[in-house]
Amino acid sequence: MFTKSIWTACSGTTSFPVLDTDITVDTAVIGGGITGMSLARELSEKDMTVAVIEAGKVGGGTTSHSTGNLYSTVESHLGSLRSAYDTAAVRMVVEARRAAMERIEQNVLHYNIDASFKRQSWFLYSAFGKKDSKIEEELTAGQELNMPVARAGEAEIPFPVTSAVKLTGQAQINPMQYVQGLAQKLSSGRCRIYENSPVTGVHKENGRFRVATARADVKAHHVLHATHTPKGIKFIQTLLGPYREYGIACKLEKNTHPEGIFWGYFDSDSKISTRTYRQNGEEFLIVVGKPHKVGQAESNISHIKQLVEFAYRYFDVPEVIHRWGGQHYRPADHLPYIGRDKKGSEEYIATGYSTDGLVYGTMAGMLISDLIAGKKHPWSDLFDSTRSQPVKAAGKFVKENLNVAKQYLEH
Repeated sequence: MFTKSIWTACSGTTSFPVLDTDITVDTAVIGGGITGMSLARELSEKDMTVAVIEAGKVGGGTTSHSTGNLYSTVESHLGSLRSAYDTAAVRMVVEARRAAMERIEQNVLHYNIDASFKRQSWFLYSAFGKKDSKIEEELTAGQELNMPVARAGEAEIPFPVTSAVKLTGQAQINPMQYVQGLAQKLSSGRCRIYENSPVTGVHKENGRFRVATARADVKAHHVLHATHTPKGIKFIQTLLGPYREYGIACKLEKNTHPEGIFWGYFDSDSKISTRTYRQNGEEFLIVVGKPHKVGQAESNISHIKQLVEFAYRYFDVPEVIHRWGGQHYRPADHLPYIGRDKKGSEEYIATGYSTDGLVYGTMAGMLISDLIAGKKHPWSDLFDSTRSQPVKAAGKFVKENLNVAKQYLEH
């Protein structure tokens, strides 16, 4: 039932070596996805040496299962941020995400990466009145933050809706081609990249970190866990709610879906995301959605089936070509945890992106590179992984994570 994601199918491959010789660098990065390669890019610009250690292939993990959408709002909506933070904090989230989007565009242009980067508008809509209030909240929040947001007309949405907003100046990309292209351009004596080299442990010895793999070790002053969740057992893991989400890609016979990023509420509380993607002269419709807590679905296949039924209902699609699922982690207080794993440490984490990882991963590279360089970054306090707010919010996930564990034991 499940196949490769469209990004994996439409991208090439990389051939970086296995780590088989001990090396010493300024920073060791565990994970070669969007976060790891973004930090490698930032540190290379600062003339620092870095080693990226990837368990599989560059970009082949979580990055390859995203929607490829880039936006300055967030998956949980600006309304949820406004209910938890003051206006200054919400504005900083939006500005940080906008800056990260611009960094992606700069990298595409600077390194001449062929990754189908394109500026697009983002739409949020409701197909039934029950969710109209969500649309109004997003419009109000966007206007208060001086974002380029306005009501969207019915003609701009590819199916009947009761309410919709439009945010201009967002973007789309093939995330795997982007990360692979970035890796290929950065690879050098200053930025060493290793594939098929799973990390078996991180140890602190004589003031330095030793990142161990099966064949060799990396010694470094700084370490970033650029993985889905940090390696080892850390408190931050209790603040993450594990979820799965699904995606399909269908060939489009006719141009029945407009360009843009479309998020919509249909007959449930969960959103469905749609967009188009062109590769080698063929047009594809990508449909993503139907999230659930890990271990809480009776059948993963049923979630894929619902996406397929949605695509056939609204669009001229002769067949579904790709079907995939991916996991993400939702943070306890709506914001990712980016920074030192504990105060004063030179070990860093970046996790809890929800489904907003392409932009947050890029942002993490910008933020953490400054911390490593000894600079105070303006975003660091808000996203600080040792901040007190996640501890206060931990109760939200204690019961949920116990329930997830119970489901695993029962299956």
